[in-house]
Amino acid sequence: MTRLPRAAALLALLVVTTLTTLAMVAGGAGAGVPPGASAAVAPPFDLAVGGSGSVGFQPSVTHPHGQPTDDGYADVLAARETSRWPGLTLVRIGCPGMTTQTMISGGGHCAYRAGSQLETALSFLRTHPSTVLVTVDLGFNDLIPCLRAMQVNATCVAGALASVQSQLPQILTALRQAAPAGAHLIGMSHYDPYLGDDVRGPAGHAFAQATLDVIIRLNDVLRSAYAKAGLPMGDVGAAFELRNTTPTVVPGLGTVPTDVARACSLTWMCTPPPLGPNTHPNDDGYRVVANALAATLSSSSATTG
Repeated sequence: MTRLPRAAALLALLVVTTLTTLAMVAGGAGAGVPPGASAAVAPPFDLAVGGSGSVGFQPSVTHPHGQPTDDGYADVLAARETSRWPGLTLVRIGCPGMTTQTMISGGGHCAYRAGSQLETALSFLRTHPSTVLVTVDLGFNDLIPCLRAMQVNATCVAGALASVQSQLPQILTALRQAAPAGAHLIGMSHYDPYLGDDVRGPAGHAFAQATLDVIIRLNDVLRSAYAKAGLPMGDVGAAFELRNTTPTVVPGLGTVPTDVARACSLTWMCTPPPLGPNTHPNDDGYRVVANALAATLSSSSATTG
């Protein structure tokens, strides 16, 4: 996988600054063309849009609340797909906290010269006809304000799901219209990190079960939106075994449902402070997400190609 130099990528994407320097292209050696290729030949591009997951956000000792990494699902997926598209160049313009509303109208944690992440993505797609893959990761951040202090705000959840149901189709339509002919656009469902709270006593158990219902409803909304847009969806929820309550023994936690064990082993939710609890996947979790997307991409390519 080839990556664009950060300065050139920022110019190409019309991204000025971000509050957390996250609207970016993964840095690396090279000038954005495969080794040995003519500089006049554009490489195939992989555009990752969405929230913090799309930039591999994870906590670290120096940034316990999280920072972008090169170990996110977009990085893993792009590396895997270089066999399909030699010289595949990953472009990441995602932003932590990105909702369907801020995707369209701007605001939030990141500033884009084009006004919003969506307009930045559309500009990139229109000016980079060699784009072959676009991944879309949206919906979960709309719900986060509704899941606070071990409580689920049902009214807030209903409003958030309605927003996703209304706004995600607008985003997908715009991306499809701007994408080059033959480009693969793929969405994803979501895991439930709050299942990790199940191990925190009766209140945590009740909260975890309540959030599971919310995430299942979110995934139903996402599945419907992607299907109506004619886009495949990587079933990340299934990869995290959301509905698997088979008891399993986890060292240090005892016997817990499999879905809880998966949330603990694939995210930072069951990690003690200062790195946890944190809702983002760890390296293993991001690989699981990437595998789900790769499987769906392969399946959709076989169906269409």
